[in-house]
Amino acid sequence: MDISLPVLQPSEQAVPVERRPDWLKVRIPTGETVTWLREMMRSKKLHTVCEEARCPNMAECWSAGTATFMILGDTCTRSCGFCAVKTGRPGTVDLDEPAHVAEAVMQMGVKHAVITSVNRDELADGGSGIFADTIRQVRQTSPGVRVEVLIPDFKGNAESLQRIIDAGPDILNHNTETVPSLYRKVRPQGKYQWTLDLLKEAKRQGMTTKTGIMLGLGESRQELLQTMQDLAERNVDILTLGQYLQPTKKHLPVERFVTPEEFDELRIIGLNMGFRYVESGPLVRSSYHAERHI
Repeated sequence: MDISLPVLQPSEQAVPVERRPDWLKVRIPTGETVTWLREMMRSKKLHTVCEEARCPNMAECWSAGTATFMILGDTCTRSCGFCAVKTGRPGTVDLDEPAHVAEAVMQMGVKHAVITSVNRDELADGGSGIFADTIRQVRQTSPGVRVEVLIPDFKGNAESLQRIIDAGPDILNHNTETVPSLYRKVRPQGKYQWTLDLLKEAKRQGMTTKTGIMLGLGESRQELLQTMQDLAERNVDILTLGQYLQPTKKHLPVERFVTPEEFDELRIIGLNMGFRYVESGPLVRSSYHAERHI
């Protein structure tokens, strides 16, 4: 099928990658509320991706009643070039973790709970059983809380995906992360087709679907727009677009800082492609303003 895509022109004033532009400078989250939440999470041996991924929006999201819980430990079996979560041999699965997450959601007064995880490729079910149990226990403990899951690709395993769909989250999110030509560099153990197939099947079964793309990793404009079109053709409901920021010097460098004006333009292009909601901006992450997306 011939797809005619608009050509997004680069900003006339390129921003040098050596320094971070002013629109990306944020204060480190502090204060009594943040300290209390951190201590409470540690007391339950829980992790938030807000902290692990060094998210700049942590205080704003927590204040809005949104928190992202990272289950299945804090060690990932994959070595993605962009991610600050540590890679290695994970520990044993904590079967009490779903109950602990449910307790934390209730104590924090969370209105929109996002549940994500590290990749656990060594597990037969990829950790999908713990995912499903966490969804059910959060609903049981806090019936009014909206539940969003941000899941791995499970190596394309249909049974693992089905287990999560059957648990009935309000939003099923799986991040595309980047354009297909950069997968080998950005997420070498993942496959672009796994992502497309997962989102298509979830939508086929009536899920509200969501995905995110990082910008500034070296993708071309046409590649980005084609990837957005691929996702729109899978009827993905919600798209998030944000600037990639290098977590440490060991991670992939930032190839380009995308301007706020470009992000605004991409939002309009995405809506015209058919996405129901597009969250697009330099500091946007998967869970940023998640409570508004549904």
